[in-house]
Amino acid sequence: MSEALPTPIDVRLMNAAAALLYAAFGVLLAAAAVWWALRHPLFAIGGITVHGEVAHNNVATLRANVAPRLAGNFFTTDLQRSREAFEAVPWVRRAVVRRQFPNRLRVELQEHHAAAYWGADSESRLVNTFGEVFEANPGDVDAEVLPRLAGPEGSASQVLAMHRALAPLFEPLDLSVEQLTLSVRGGWTAQLDTGAVVELGRGSTEEVQARAQRFVRTLTQVAQRFGRRPDALVSADLRHGDGYAVRLRGVATTDAQPPRRN
Repeated sequence: MSEALPTPIDVRLMNAAAALLYAAFGVLLAAAAVWWALRHPLFAIGGITVHGEVAHNNVATLRANVAPRLAGNFFTTDLQRSREAFEAVPWVRRAVVRRQFPNRLRVELQEHHAAAYWGADSESRLVNTFGEVFEANPGDVDAEVLPRLAGPEGSASQVLAMHRALAPLFEPLDLSVEQLTLSVRGGWTAQLDTGAVVELGRGSTEEVQARAQRFVRTLTQVAQRFGRRPDALVSADLRHGDGYAVRLRGVATTDAQPPRRN
């Protein structure tokens, strides 16, 4: 007697079993390839290429700060953690980290550009040109003279914007705004390079700027009445509605009424 031929159902089952075996073999082969790649020294991170701004950092500084925080190889290293490691380095504002086959990282750095000191004299914080506060060694600042700004937490960009609005107003008098402080109640106080303190009062940038502009425009005339120059200013209070009070070196406190225009 001859054997019975397989039924169509048996053929389909055999094909399915074969496909399953091939799929399992493919998975095992892929897993073996991944295991090989993860362990092969060819893909261990062998170097980091740094581009961009590195005025305040060098290879030794970056290596000392970043290398201990890097882990994994070309395939497994966490780019997010690598980016955070670079951005934790002093003076680094932003880092973009990419893989470079087969075993390198490529990093593009953007550094902070200091626009002012922030907080008390004893603090090591600065404000960059974006109005962001960052920690760094003040001794590494390139500029010889930077203003000192202060204010409530989160107000750095507002204080920097106000300083940028006020500083040009005092330049015609050969005076500069050396310090600017915003109080918790919203009051502005400026200290000039001569040591003079100017109470600017509260208000928007436009309101404070207008007050300061009126003061600067008339200070020379007010000082001349008492035989003084603008640099003789000791203090001024601009919080009056129709004038301001000034104190000049060698002169008693004076209420100054801005000259009327015809």
